[in-house]
Amino acid sequence: MSTPNHDNLTTAEAKKILIKFNCLDIAPILKPSEKALTRRALILLTSLSDYQILGICADTAEEGILAMKTYSHAFGYEAPSNLPTVEGPVYIKLNGKNGLCHLDSYSGHHRGVLVSCQSYNEEGINELYGHLPLDLFV
Repeated sequence: MSTPNHDNLTTAEAKKILIKFNCLDIAPILKPSEKALTRRALILLTSLSDYQILGICADTAEEGILAMKTYSHAFGYEAPSNLPTVEGPVYIKLNGKNGLCHLDSYSGHHRGVLVSCQSYNEEGINELYGHLPLDLFV
C-alpha cells in the first residue's frame, strides 16, 4: 500500500482529516505528525473559502489571544491587539472579513478553536471545523 502524499491533499482528504473535530468535544491533544497534517488540511479548506470566523474558548485571555493571533496569521489576517483582558476562561470571536473581534468571560466547558469557513457561493467551503487545538499553529 502506498503512502499518500499529504503535500497535495485533496478537498475530500482534508475534510476527512478534520471530521474528527466534531464541535462537541474538547480539542484533542495531537501528535506532532497529526498536528502538521491537521494544519495542512485546515489551510487547504480555508483557502477555498472567502473568509473565516473564529470562535476561541480558552482557560485564560492570554492563551485565547495567542491562539487568535496564530490562527489569524495562518489565514492571512491581522489580529487585533487592543483586546481587554479578563480573569478566568474566555471566549473570543473574530470575523476575518471585517476584523471585528469580541472577547468576554466564558463559563462553558469547551476549549479549543472553532473555524467557520464562509463562502459567497455554494461551490465554496461553508463548513464549521473544531474544536481544534489552541496551539495548532504555535
